Amino acid sequence: MGALGRHIWLATAATVVVAAQPAVAEAKQFDIPAQPAETSIPALGRQAGVQIVAARSFSRGKRTNAVRGTMSVDTALSRLLDGTGLRAQRSGPQTYVVVGPASALFAPVQVRAQQVSTGQQLPPPAVPDQPVATGDAPVDPAPAAGPPAEPPRDVVVTGSRIVSSGFNAPTPTQVLSYEAITRNAQPNVFTTVAQLPALQGSTGASVGANGTSTGVQGLSTLSLRGLQPIRTLTLIDGQRVVGANVTGVADVSLFPQLLIERVDVVTGGASASYGSDAVGGVVNFVTNTRFTGFRANVLAGISTYGDDANYTAQAAVGKSLAGDRLHLILSGEYSHEDGIPSAGFGVGNDPNGDGPNGRTWLVARGVQNRGITTDGLPQYLVRDHVQSTLFGRYGLINAGPLAGTAFDVNGNPVPFQYGTGCLPGSCIGGDLSGSVTNGNSFKSEITRINSYGRIGFDLDADNEIYATLNVARVDTSNTPNPGSAQDNLTIQCANPFVPAAIQSACAANGITSFRFGTVNPMFDFIDVNTRRQQYRGVIGAKGKLPAFGTDWRYEAYYEHGTGITDINVNNIPLMPRYRAAVQAVRGANGVITCADPIAVASGCSPLNVFGGQAPTDATRYYIEPQNGPYQHTRQTQDVASFSVSGEPLALPAGPLAVAFGTEFRHEFYRVTADPYGNGVLTGNGYTDDYPEDPLLNRQGGNWYAGNYRNGSGGYDVLESYLELNAPLFDSAAIGRANLNVAGRATNYSTSGTVYTWKVGGTWETPLDGLRLRGVTSRDIRAPNLSELFAAPVTSNRTGTIDPFNGNRSITVLQTTTGNRALTPEIARNTEVGFVLSRASWLPGFSLSVDYFRIKIDDAISALDAQTQINLCYGGVQFTCGSFDLSNLDSAYVTVQPFNFASIFTDGLDIEASYQTKLDGIGLPGTLSLRGLATHTINFVQDTGLPGTIPRQLAGTNIEATAVPHWKVLASQDWSTDTVSLTVQERWFSAGVFSNENIVCQTDCPVSTVNHPTYDYNRVPGALYVDLAASYRFTPAFQAYAKIDNVFNRDGETVPGNITTPTLYDVVGRAFRLGVRANF
Repeated sequence: MGALGRHIWLATAATVVVAAQPAVAEAKQFDIPAQPAETSIPALGRQAGVQIVAARSFSRGKRTNAVRGTMSVDTALSRLLDGTGLRAQRSGPQTYVVVGPASALFAPVQVRAQQVSTGQQLPPPAVPDQPVATGDAPVDPAPAAGPPAEPPRDVVVTGSRIVSSGFNAPTPTQVLSYEAITRNAQPNVFTTVAQLPALQGSTGASVGANGTSTGVQGLSTLSLRGLQPIRTLTLIDGQRVVGANVTGVADVSLFPQLLIERVDVVTGGASASYGSDAVGGVVNFVTNTRFTGFRANVLAGISTYGDDANYTAQAAVGKSLAGDRLHLILSGEYSHEDGIPSAGFGVGNDPNGDGPNGRTWLVARGVQNRGITTDGLPQYLVRDHVQSTLFGRYGLINAGPLAGTAFDVNGNPVPFQYGTGCLPGSCIGGDLSGSVTNGNSFKSEITRINSYGRIGFDLDADNEIYATLNVARVDTSNTPNPGSAQDNLTIQCANPFVPAAIQSACAANGITSFRFGTVNPMFDFIDVNTRRQQYRGVIGAKGKLPAFGTDWRYEAYYEHGTGITDINVNNIPLMPRYRAAVQAVRGANGVITCADPIAVASGCSPLNVFGGQAPTDATRYYIEPQNGPYQHTRQTQDVASFSVSGEPLALPAGPLAVAFGTEFRHEFYRVTADPYGNGVLTGNGYTDDYPEDPLLNRQGGNWYAGNYRNGSGGYDVLESYLELNAPLFDSAAIGRANLNVAGRATNYSTSGTVYTWKVGGTWETPLDGLRLRGVTSRDIRAPNLSELFAAPVTSNRTGTIDPFNGNRSITVLQTTTGNRALTPEIARNTEVGFVLSRASWLPGFSLSVDYFRIKIDDAISALDAQTQINLCYGGVQFTCGSFDLSNLDSAYVTVQPFNFASIFTDGLDIEASYQTKLDGIGLPGTLSLRGLATHTINFVQDTGLPGTIPRQLAGTNIEATAVPHWKVLASQDWSTDTVSLTVQERWFSAGVFSNENIVCQTDCPVSTVNHPTYDYNRVPGALYVDLAASYRFTPAFQAYAKIDNVFNRDGETVPGNITTPTLYDVVGRAFRLGVRANF
């Protein structure tokens, strides 16, 4: 059977798992201030995901109570309506009707759940005394009349393709409501979502701020379980989003944030439901597709250090026309964050601390290699204020008989202050002015501009056609390092810029040249500017149609997205020109010129590297031309999707629910780079902005960093799925249970067909409030465009240790490239747990505990440059062919991904909440408590290479995707009708540099590549406390304030970097004030 035949067979005959989250059966998070009933009732319905029908004849003129915290829907409705004379009665599994003191229920309502990908609810026809239904803004009051002639709209069920009332999802889902997002008061919703404990390793403005060639600087992407953003599927209204980076990940900064109604985080494998990439889970941003009225938000803030000033302005308007059949929504927003710039050279080397703008916690923490493994002492020493002895701020002779001669700002020779504890390449203290270790941006500057529009037209009460358009732009700027450090320059003693005293010393020592290192302080800091633009449009139809004796819900849509990324680098040298400019001679006419006649013919102007003298404009623009490295990337995504769901068969315990569908997706990207970085042998040639220069390498790689390359590639995906939810039993004696199964076939044009599945179930036990759930699945992640087709990108890697030559510190050219032979990763995902909620013996309290286990085989991975070198030195021949360190002028390492690794992680997710009114103890308001925690027991990466061992990364707090053993988010909220106060705690546990390190001071075992000996191996944990407050002047206007990191808990310097930005707060105490309006 061919691939297409298998798809058709699966779409008509396979069985599937459902992962639906019922709106009523478990506790929900609520944040509803006191307000008129006409607005509070639909707000509660939206947050609970249930249908609430309330005739205006009952709700008109009523004012309801505030409801905040996590509780059951029944409890929330009871507290909302307490004292109003109204009460809520359930008329179906997910339907409530609000009635007066002596009223009977409306006619029973049949709730019809809509699959999550629709992201909206269909309206009933306009009738007198229109009830306020979930997800809809209230309409104008009308005269009292009877109940609605038609049943109300469908309800979105989170977490599955299946649509059926009255069943629970086996896959846990955490929900952030609109109110929770606004209460956290962040300039970017990404920050709020990334604080959830299950999200670990997410990137943001403080991640990648030291990068030039990576393209991730300022990229806001989410990562579940520490499995990296590439293994977390991020959606808008259940639909895919074009990648903002060649790895295919979505940038949350490009989303229409003011219209986000909630964020659903599915913390389990979901490939059978959503396709590739959902190995760690799914993050789905659900927008308000029925918004009417006007909403605005203005926010401004600054850090306690007077930097990272930020301001945000957002507005949205929605209008229903043509008898409420035509719905228009427009939104726009502008947000800017100054970030925290580089503080320059020597940062982190002042014994008293000298981070930017007074961040005294920053020290240059480094690891010194003694190079001795068998003397009973640790091989590696962790020290603060580590400085390189290979270069100085204004120049340093670092080898030969003149070694130790430094130069002051005027170019005069002075003795270099080595400090103490010197080992090859580094010392402690001494002359710290030239360090570049911690000189990159702390946090990238970022500006967001976003516009969004949606138009929908109701063909009838059950069917809608719609179109959306999202146009957004994000600009970021960062300094990867303050200077273009060079530690292996050969300077001729006859160079006319060499001070006379040094020329005399050369003659006295019988040498004609010497090795020299400098950070080139005479040039401006490197500046990387990245612009990401997104153009995304969707057209579709959704609704339901009768067939075979039942209603069938459907959605069909086509999405086209274009993502454009432009990276421009300024103040960065062309290395062939730099080396030519350094080699100066005095001409016959006495004028200093470049030594190479070819360079002279192309405009070379000599450079004095001794001291800090500013170069002439001719020299500056010869070495650092005004047109620096650039990369223009254009990515396109086209998706055509059709899905159907219904309940075709009645079983003894309830209806059998099915869903099936098919989807076609095309992904493509093209990268265009400048000719100096890419070369001119393939692709583009020289231009007026980049004229031909015989000194430059025609194969490219001429820049100090940012040597981007041309490239292109694409693939097609065709997939089909079928899902089934089967109620097993439903009785008072043994409770209620559902069996959920799912299957999907996916064909990739690059790697063939793969199959994914899921089997799970839930059991609502007869024990009061106790529900059990479990699910296991086979998931996949296909290689992305970058991993498959990336053209070689080269960059300088300073501080590389060469163990073959006395552990000297050198600079190598690292080349990263793609691999078209990659195949999909295969994962097995299992979760089991319980939920305790709505227990009569413990009102207001809920608890869930889930164990998760993920095993990924054939994981796509690439060994970093230092690891490849170390493994080869340790005898792993597989890595020896990837580098050559024999010539310091051309040392290189090639990095390429392969399907050779495996990843295993397991742990616990815990969530608890409690809410109570305080009037019982004579106090006003409501107290709400909530806590979420993730305990990672294991996170093991295994390359499977000879001579290597599996690496236990759980508790390693310095990795780029650091996964502490514990991560906790807790909040305590007190609120009245007009005032709310919230305290939030963010905590993660202490960890280590590496679990494979052996910590010892004396009597150390032999230090090996897999188990090196260290004298220190600890990275502290951190507790951050945030405060939030709001005051509601009227139902339409609210002022709010937020203080993050109230106690200004310092960050923590880690070896080789400023900190671990995915864990530690680099900003410090931050203040924000804002106002909101809702009409």
